[in-house]
Amino acid sequence: MKINFNKNGDGLVPAIIQDALTKNVLMLGYMNQEAYNKTVETKNVTFFSRTKKRLWTKGEESGNILSVVDINNDCDNDALLIKVTPAGPTCHTGTDTCWKEDNKQSYGFLSDLEEIIKNRKENQNDENSYVASLFRKGMNKIAQKVGEEAVEVVIEAKDDNEELFLNESADLLFHYLILLQAKGYTLDNIVSVLKKRH
Repeated sequence: MKINFNKNGDGLVPAIIQDALTKNVLMLGYMNQEAYNKTVETKNVTFFSRTKKRLWTKGEESGNILSVVDINNDCDNDALLIKVTPAGPTCHTGTDTCWKEDNKQSYGFLSDLEEIIKNRKENQNDENSYVASLFRKGMNKIAQKVGEEAVEVVIEAKDDNEELFLNESADLLFHYLILLQAKGYTLDNIVSVLKKRH
């Protein structure tokens, strides 16, 4: 890999550390050639400390090492993206990331939707909420809705109306997320099963 350590005149390049699984950015550090070489050799992220003026392997004192999964450089060859598996919190303050964010798996909008459904489950007295009304009606009604939506997806899959197929597919996914919450599960649980099968 070609890395330009001398572009800024200090022999350092920024190294962005990203969780290989969650894709969350955990921290930013700096590497010189020696730190990079040690990282590649040991498979544990090693930085050059600008304050201590020496190499330091992340987790050398805490045990919260960052095991390297993959290293890529950017288009200008003067920054690194290092995908890792963290062994515990990354930040020296004890948080998952140096931005005080939880390093949890996110599925973007689907995670937001899961949170809304969870809130409706916890607040079933909302008379204006369709989701809350399903939770009030109980498991049988929720399971029935998933079955109905699944049948409608199958019917639309046999036709050529893309809009209807996509709308019915969205309805199925939405009601399935409700069913998962009703059973006490989330997408994370399903992803775990799929990963084991993979």
